[in-house]
Amino acid sequence: MNKSELKPAVVFEQFAKINQIPRPSKREERMIAYLKEWGESHGLDTKVDEVGNVIIRKPATQGMENRKTVILQSHMDMVCDKLVDVDFNFDTDPIKTYVDGEWLTAEGTTLGADDGIGCAMELAILESNDIEHGPIECVFTRDEETGLTGAEGMKAGFMTGDYLINLDSEDEGEIFVSCAGGRNTTAKFTFKKENAPTGLFFLRAQVKGLVGGHSGDDINKQRANAIKLLGRFLFQTINRYDGVRLAQFNSGKMHNAIPRDGMFVIAVPNDIKENVKADWNVFAAEVEEEFFVTDTQMVWTMESTDAEPVIESSVARNFIYALQAVDNGIYAICQDPALNGMVETSSNIASIETTDGAINIVSSQRSNVMSNLDNMCATVEACFALAGAEVKHSDGYPAWKMRSHSDLQRIVKESYVKLFGKEPVVRGIHAGLECGLFSERYPNLDMVSFGPTLRFVHTPEERLLIPTVQMVWDHLLLTLKSIPCQQ
Repeated sequence: MNKSELKPAVVFEQFAKINQIPRPSKREERMIAYLKEWGESHGLDTKVDEVGNVIIRKPATQGMENRKTVILQSHMDMVCDKLVDVDFNFDTDPIKTYVDGEWLTAEGTTLGADDGIGCAMELAILESNDIEHGPIECVFTRDEETGLTGAEGMKAGFMTGDYLINLDSEDEGEIFVSCAGGRNTTAKFTFKKENAPTGLFFLRAQVKGLVGGHSGDDINKQRANAIKLLGRFLFQTINRYDGVRLAQFNSGKMHNAIPRDGMFVIAVPNDIKENVKADWNVFAAEVEEEFFVTDTQMVWTMESTDAEPVIESSVARNFIYALQAVDNGIYAICQDPALNGMVETSSNIASIETTDGAINIVSSQRSNVMSNLDNMCATVEACFALAGAEVKHSDGYPAWKMRSHSDLQRIVKESYVKLFGKEPVVRGIHAGLECGLFSERYPNLDMVSFGPTLRFVHTPEERLLIPTVQMVWDHLLLTLKSIPCQQ
């Protein structure tokens, strides 16, 4: 299969055009302009709200004017991550894609199918003249990946439909009806750099090649977290040897991704440098054994490096102890049997950056139960605050609760069974969806979420399972055709 053979062609053609447009989170101006010009050039009612969300309305096809209005919604921004050795500028360069068997992927970068493929489906429907549907509102939100600020800033009344189909899910055959709420916690350790004592040898250690992934949807897969691994080694090292000094610690890029790589620089007394190197090799082998199922491509390096100022001993020690202690991973499983053992509450330590006078940490907490989200955030706060850090929480976003009686859910299920002869899985998701915010401003809006199969989102290994795009497309078109009339 080559790219010219991808089906449905109308969707993949739109996706190819979208991937020519730089659209990092919070820097979506070119995508907003593209959508505005596209809608107006097609003679469709097009509006941009004050925060940059775009809505394009299309009238019903002949004979379906009395059907209820459906909102199709996706987000226009993408997570920007690349392999360490890939030269790529997400603000200027188009995404380069290629076909790998049944998968579409990108050359060393994130693919942007999260959620560019949802945007492509919307544009394909808007451009069509042979698809039966009632009135449609196609909504493209901005900045979903780094705070959901587009959905949060949307005012009531911007959307006017009866049903909403969110096209930002990643498992074909699964219909999502609930999502987690989330909040970020930042911790800041401040310090004064000091000249390293004499007689110390500097080592730079790095781990890379971890699988990483989405900190909500992949947290149940027990994948290795680069920050926690490096923190573990430093904890054992400072407790095994005297005189070890920390100079740098950097890992992770995005608040919503499990960190895939990281590094630290330490200074150790000359007489123990070979012991520390040996410990590193033993530690690497032990960790590889721990994660032999999920993370099979780990790369560990430790080498000498130039001397540099070091962090105050007391601050470095408190920081390393906090890294060892802070909760990371699954905290609780959903008790509601309808959600079938889904992760309820989790925490992911996402990024650490060392500057001249501070260590800045970002941790992301999620839960489908808002009181447990508060508890998880308090647990992370307590750990870092006890270690002397300044701790703050973001406002976050709410959970989307499952609707017990949903007409849209019934229509979507019936359409799926009619097409494929089997029941779809109806479930919640531990990731955040914009539906949670919509449910606050539009409490009567009936919503579901579905989409084609994606894997390794938020990483340079992101890939889209090509045959599932046709399946979701067919499912979406039959659902639109099956929408009932206004009462």
